[in-house]
Amino acid sequence: MRIALGVSYQGAGYNGWQSQPDGCTIQDHLEAALSAFAAQPVSTLCAGRTDAGVHGLMQVVHFDTELHRDEFAWVRGPNSFLPRDIAIQWARGVPDTFHARASAIARRYAYVLLESAVRPSFEAHRVGWVFRPLDMQAMRAGAAQLVGEHDFTSFRASACQALSPVKNLSRIDISRRGAYWRFDFECNAFLHHMIRNIMGCLVLVGQGLQAPEWIGQVLAARDRDAAAPTFSPDGLYFMGPVYGPEWGLPSHVPGYDALP
Repeated sequence: MRIALGVSYQGAGYNGWQSQPDGCTIQDHLEAALSAFAAQPVSTLCAGRTDAGVHGLMQVVHFDTELHRDEFAWVRGPNSFLPRDIAIQWARGVPDTFHARASAIARRYAYVLLESAVRPSFEAHRVGWVFRPLDMQAMRAGAAQLVGEHDFTSFRASACQALSPVKNLSRIDISRRGAYWRFDFECNAFLHHMIRNIMGCLVLVGQGLQAPEWIGQVLAARDRDAAAPTFSPDGLYFMGPVYGPEWGLPSHVPGYDALP
């Protein structure tokens, strides 16, 4: 049978999602916990790999097993083997045709940014940081030029393995609550470092160091050297994939709206 899980984690202490020889990744810890609970090896496939330092509020994975357990047992059991900053939030039995990555029709990220003269302490690793004031209207004007289907080569890491740089970025929402900015992104799929490279450009525009139309010029250049440096992973959250209603999977988890 095939099981889908919703997994949340703080990424600051890990080398990203994907398994590595040092074993210090989210996937390594999750598979070790699942294997300990199932008393047999368990391999997972995720909806979207996250980089080192990036958090996940609702990563979705699937795996196949011959072990029959209640759905909630797949939550409580493996969680007893996981570190405190990784937790399975839900489990669902799904058809064998479900695929955590291929069945997703979109993916959502949020970036939380603190605007303050002093660097964060309590929120260290959980928010990005800028000390210069930001202009919301300028950033919204710049972001609007990225919405739609485009070649995002200028915002793509050199190590990106995606077959095509053309993606459909359907939404960028920018809001503010006190000293905290929140940037919400939704796209059919993201390139490696795409959001962090976009954030670097939006911050330059927000600080008045570039005009809003500059972002359109960066996009048209299709050249990574035309864009700003890659922004910090601190404050970047994978909010989860979007699936069709036919799969019956949760779309949100506790904490989804708690970010600033």
